[in-house]
Amino acid sequence: MYTISVDTGGTFTDVVVADAFGGVSLAKALTTKERAFLAIENALGVLAPKLNLTVSDLLAKTSRFNYGTTRSTNAVVEGTAARTAFFTTAGFPDILLLREGGKPDPFRPLPYGKPYIPRYLTFEIDERMDAEATVFRPLDENSVRVAIDGALTQGAEAIGVCLLWAVANPAHELRIGELIAEHAPGVPFTLSHQLNPVVREYRRASATVIDASLKPLMQQFFADLEKDLSQTGFRGDLFISTSYGGSWRPADIAERPIYSIGSGPSMAPVSAVHEADLDLHGGAAAHDLLVADTGGTTFDVGLVRGGQIEQTNETWLNGRWIGNITGTRAVDVRSIGSGGGSIAWLDSGGMLRVGPRSAGSSPGPVCYGLGGTEPTVTDAAFVLGYLDSANFMGGTLPLDLDSAREAYGKLGEKIGMTTEEAAHAALTIAADNIVTAIRETTIARGIDPREVTIVAGGGGSGMNIGRIAAELGTGQVLLPKTAGAMSACGALFSDVISEFTTVAYCTTQDFDTDLANKSLRSVREQAQAFLEGMGTDLSAESTIEYFVEARYKQQAWELTVAVPYSELGAGDGKLLEEAFHDVHERIFGVREPGQYLELLSWSARATARLPKPALLDAGEGRGDRPVPTQTAQAYFGDTGWVKTAFYDGRTLPLESTVAGPAVVQEPTTTLVVYPGQKATVTPHGNYLIDTAAGVQAVADKEN
Repeated sequence: MYTISVDTGGTFTDVVVADAFGGVSLAKALTTKERAFLAIENALGVLAPKLNLTVSDLLAKTSRFNYGTTRSTNAVVEGTAARTAFFTTAGFPDILLLREGGKPDPFRPLPYGKPYIPRYLTFEIDERMDAEATVFRPLDENSVRVAIDGALTQGAEAIGVCLLWAVANPAHELRIGELIAEHAPGVPFTLSHQLNPVVREYRRASATVIDASLKPLMQQFFADLEKDLSQTGFRGDLFISTSYGGSWRPADIAERPIYSIGSGPSMAPVSAVHEADLDLHGGAAAHDLLVADTGGTTFDVGLVRGGQIEQTNETWLNGRWIGNITGTRAVDVRSIGSGGGSIAWLDSGGMLRVGPRSAGSSPGPVCYGLGGTEPTVTDAAFVLGYLDSANFMGGTLPLDLDSAREAYGKLGEKIGMTTEEAAHAALTIAADNIVTAIRETTIARGIDPREVTIVAGGGGSGMNIGRIAAELGTGQVLLPKTAGAMSACGALFSDVISEFTTVAYCTTQDFDTDLANKSLRSVREQAQAFLEGMGTDLSAESTIEYFVEARYKQQAWELTVAVPYSELGAGDGKLLEEAFHDVHERIFGVREPGQYLELLSWSARATARLPKPALLDAGEGRGDRPVPTQTAQAYFGDTGWVKTAFYDGRTLPLESTVAGPAVVQEPTTTLVVYPGQKATVTPHGNYLIDTAAGVQAVADKEN
């Protein structure tokens, strides 16, 4: 039997097939926006014959199919989600406009963007709960009916309901849900207390309307995927990747599609942990990992500390503070517009810029020959001699060098550079953009980028990760042989994960154990019910972890702290304080001993273990020493054109070393080993890059 994992990105769809004997096959196809399965079928059409199967036979022999997508993320960012109405408590129609007070630049006025739901689709409901769960003003059901009629008249396709203090008493929200079902049957809706039960009304409201707006689109999207897979022979278990870094069944994600936002990128850190456990001394737990995933459209950065993937409630789309926050728990992945398809262009002052605009998969980079005319990062790498047309995407997409050179030649003429200089400048700027983003991500959290290990993934990661590491001062990079499909591979090692939250305020100064234990019992029961719904095979091997959102007295923001027990005693308030001090010191560099905590909400994370494939590299087909397949000229900035050895990565002996300048070609990625650096093939067939010489060269240049 086989396991198939897919990650549909904005440019490429990555497909990984793992067999029962540890073998793994990868393929890429250009993403098809009209129907996701078309790209999947194209990639499987490349892999199936290598396994002596048809696509239908391969799917029929597949026991599990994992799927991640950027479709929901793109729908929110591009404004293509369903037309949605927002029902909120009377007197609070501007929650989505005012957001929550932060701004990108403290010295400039806040550039307010449009709220996710416009005012004409915002309806005020006559009701009011107070923070003590008491009805302050009864629900006026006629105001609800008026709102429903108004929403339908305005063409609303979905409704999000977020009332003040619904997390304390959801009775009014529940009744509104009943009225929507009665008066607008078939219109999907989301109730805030069910989706994201947190105290902060903006985050709860934003999550609610985003989720509601995605329901018509994503429910149809996943239904189409299930139908297409079934019609092509698939009879196994389908799991959809989530922002948690885990997976859900399609019915669960269709009910809460907001958790499919970032589902693909969330899997890259999962893959990084697996690879680090294989090839780094002490495994992932002994290292701080910087996970760098280069796609066609974006460069995604995540962190793993002590083997634990960093999580966040701060996922913003379209810009921090000025965009829209999901407000839900997710793997902490930051994205910048600097991928392989990022376009090189000149601003009004004649300065060369790269990104954030991307050529995507259609028309794509100029060298694809699909109608693209603007030079991209991929075109630059091709012009500089790093890419081989015969190896790109496994040889399924021939590249046009003349067109790429012509595009950079025209750009170079405008800024007084040769074709090669312009291409090298574009690649340098793209790397600098990434270095800046990484420094902001790491240093702001008290992490020295010189002390991390970079785990690089994505089809374009190997082209400049050596340069990026040298600029950062990072001495070691791990690039898996499956880097070209890192997120898709991560899904192979993911589990079914879900979280359940309840709001209950108390302090550690006068610790209310009854309230705390009642809250823990509530989320535990929800977690247990979720696991039981997975079936006996999954619920048999499962865990439940507990967390509390806490803060020092009168602080503005909370931190997540692990709760060691499912039932707490009177003395455990001090235990929570110590745990919070440690988390606060790790993030902010200070702790306040003796300060008590405010505890706001309690959560349970349920994990059902999925079977994991054992990916092996038996060393078959590998030689007894590194032998180049060819030598060719490649361009390396100050050194200009240099004779460079090209290697087929599949033939390199395990534990052998390749010195730069060199290019190592894998079926779905290309590793550029820069002058002064070296790459060692690990016992598992991955690549451990020693960038020390390159780091020293950068330091000498700066001095």
